[in-house]
Amino acid sequence: MPLVLIELKNPADENATIWSAFNQFETYKQQIPSVFRFNEILVISDGLEARAGTLTSNKERFTPWKTIDGKKMPKTAPQLEILLKGMLNKEVLMDLIRHFIVFEIDKDKREGSVKIIKKIAAYHQYNAVNKAVQSTINATKKDKRAGVVWHTQGSGKSLIMVFYTGKLVLQPELENPTIILLTDRNDLDDQLFGTFSRCHELLRQEPKQAESRDEIKELLKVSSGGIIFTTIQKFLPEEKGKKYPLLSERKNIIVIADEAHRSQYDFIDGFAKHIRDALPNASFIGFTGTPIEKADRSTPAVFGKYVDVYDVEQAVEDEVTVRIFYESRLAKLELKPEERPKIDKDFEEVTEGEETEHKEKLKSKWARLEKIVGSPNRIKRIAKDIVNHWEERLNVLDGKAMIVCMSRRICIDLHNEIIKLKPEWYNKDDDKGVLKVIMTGSASDPVDWQEHIRTKDRRKAIGERMKDASDPLKIVIVRDMWLTGFDVPSLHTMYIDKPMRGHGLMQAIARVNRVFKDKPGGLIVDYIGIAYELKKALSEYTAGDRKETGIPQEEAVALMQEKYEIVCGLFHKFNYKKFFTATTKDKMKIIADAIEHILKQEKGKERFLKYVSELSKAFALAVPHEEAIKIRDNVGFFQVVRSAIAKNTSTKISDREDLETAIKQIISKAIVSDRVIDIFEAAGLKKPDISILSEEFLEEVKNMPQKNLAFEMLKKLLNDEIKIRHKKNLVQARSFAEMLDKAIKAYTNKNIETAEVIEQLIELAKKMQNENKRTKEMGLSEDEVAFYDALADHEGVKEVMGDEKLMIIARELVESIHNSVTIDWTMRENVQAEMRVKVKKILRKYGYPPDKQQKAADTVLEQAKLLCKDWAEAQS
Repeated sequence: MPLVLIELKNPADENATIWSAFNQFETYKQQIPSVFRFNEILVISDGLEARAGTLTSNKERFTPWKTIDGKKMPKTAPQLEILLKGMLNKEVLMDLIRHFIVFEIDKDKREGSVKIIKKIAAYHQYNAVNKAVQSTINATKKDKRAGVVWHTQGSGKSLIMVFYTGKLVLQPELENPTIILLTDRNDLDDQLFGTFSRCHELLRQEPKQAESRDEIKELLKVSSGGIIFTTIQKFLPEEKGKKYPLLSERKNIIVIADEAHRSQYDFIDGFAKHIRDALPNASFIGFTGTPIEKADRSTPAVFGKYVDVYDVEQAVEDEVTVRIFYESRLAKLELKPEERPKIDKDFEEVTEGEETEHKEKLKSKWARLEKIVGSPNRIKRIAKDIVNHWEERLNVLDGKAMIVCMSRRICIDLHNEIIKLKPEWYNKDDDKGVLKVIMTGSASDPVDWQEHIRTKDRRKAIGERMKDASDPLKIVIVRDMWLTGFDVPSLHTMYIDKPMRGHGLMQAIARVNRVFKDKPGGLIVDYIGIAYELKKALSEYTAGDRKETGIPQEEAVALMQEKYEIVCGLFHKFNYKKFFTATTKDKMKIIADAIEHILKQEKGKERFLKYVSELSKAFALAVPHEEAIKIRDNVGFFQVVRSAIAKNTSTKISDREDLETAIKQIISKAIVSDRVIDIFEAAGLKKPDISILSEEFLEEVKNMPQKNLAFEMLKKLLNDEIKIRHKKNLVQARSFAEMLDKAIKAYTNKNIETAEVIEQLIELAKKMQNENKRTKEMGLSEDEVAFYDALADHEGVKEVMGDEKLMIIARELVESIHNSVTIDWTMRENVQAEMRVKVKKILRKYGYPPDKQQKAADTVLEQAKLLCKDWAEAQS
């Protein structure tokens, strides 16, 4: 039972990276799916880096393991050794398989498909859960305080709570405990309940949601077991000042509080007192994405000390989250900075949660601020600024944005102003349109608000659209919904026009810190002046965290300029700026010359691809800063050259995938029709049909003045042709691949002149042409030739058997296998076994050398797998 599969790449080969190991697994999934039947963990390593994931993990979800026996290892320690000793030692491996793997269903509305996603705990989740479980067992015997787990937002806190609960219910010391999960808002309760419900197999029971105080009482009338979700508000007594009734005196009740902080838990007249009255012997544990404030004494008093900390700095280092940048656009506002400190400090608490009639009658200070912030002229100005800012961002970095406003009125007014500027963004239907307002309300609200007031199910449907990176919905306007617990990995920009502070501010801005493809970071755009509150909130964090959150945008600009200088240096003595004033015909020539200039440098291609990619990421963070706009066209030119090199000269999957990134091609407006340049057109050649590679085309390539470019083009074309042949003829493709590899090594090592290598590649192309002729001469079909080569690919067989007999066997094999194939034969071992018997029978029938039969049968079956998919589909 292959529970763990490890793909190792040569550390001495610069092209053999962990991502080529990742791609190798993707190939195995297609070619030998049966090997993954019992798989739990996939490991990829190139000797230096090592990462683990599951069968369904994408690149972002393959992560390193950084601890052994729960202890963090030094950065200099070999990653593979840490992973083997830390993750794959017997005890941890069995623990992971039993308690730390879940399956979730992901629905793709656009394709109408359902995908099952397999998730495994990362090292920080695994260690936190085991510490928390032990702390909880200890707490039930002592002071009932199991502690606080602080794992920064975006690091998988909800899954930690699932893993923790799943393991806790199996602890013999707790005798089948009852778990109560508390949140402070209904939408958070729904989100967390959804996560737990999807993972019910691990929990070994279906969680229940308590909608009322009476339902809590009913669900707690059990002797053991049960996972109950509710909000802390349901632990308020029905009459103020009254004591909450006793619900259960059992000791094996564990209360898990999500986002525990001071405003919610208070022993005098807060929820902690009422929960203690209801459940006097319960143990408490808190999970939070923000640190406990220094002045907060209530939270440690209720929950105890930190059990485990996973801060922003560590999450960014582990690539679990991305950095958050900050841009202030306060100068454009009417609100005077000196007015801000005069506003009541408690405004955020006053307006937190759903708006009610009471909250409409706000304090006069808040009302005055809302009036200033929501003045028509200011909203018009902000609407125009957001539209311009967002369109500049979207030109560079595909993804989503969120606008946070101070009140529902402002949300709707801002929406209306944006729609006046961009009417094409509007659609009344929930499943269409680029811009939506997300808020609650009632029939008593103004008529023109009603289209924005949606039921819970309708809001959920729009939420799914927002989470779908390919959906046209790009921007949502919110007041307080979706600011916590709502994960949209492609969300990279948040416009804040609402006073916020403390943990509420930190939870909100963390919406943009999720990892997504090549997203370089999240950006907070401040229209109201939260800089002071952000700095104050960050003072509770570690020094390292402060470096990764609220980074001034100027730092991104400085990084962009540094990378820009490096790329400009690669074009030393090459005047690329003439491109911007050249004719269309000349532009193409300049691009071809630019590619040649890069390729003839020592490791020029690798360096150029790397630095332009880094420049693009820094540029994406800096836009729309004026320094970024200044160099936009130049970056566009670099991107075009990079795109042409990666797309038209590369044979490696990793290079091609660089184009499928969150960062768009920054194609300069100077380039006609904004298209990706075709390298053949730029070089003045007709793009060939690679299955022919005509004599005329080969002669043109041979005489190209840009020799390095000619080599890269030929290498790409021949490799593509070999891949096509590999799908049809395994043995032939292997032979050509070896010849191509030999020529590439000669070029890379500079053992011979480029012109000589081109001659070798042209010879290889001609051999391929001859192979096409051979099929006709032999009188066999392509499939029959493929099996002929599989049979002849063994020393001495051709001499003993002769061509005629091998051709007869090939024909009979094709007929026999064609008749035996079923849709899923590569998955079914019994069908494969039957087929192997048939192949050996045919080989014996014609006197195929006995000592070669086993290897021949293996090669024939391997060849059959390549061809049979098409056959099976044709039969169906």
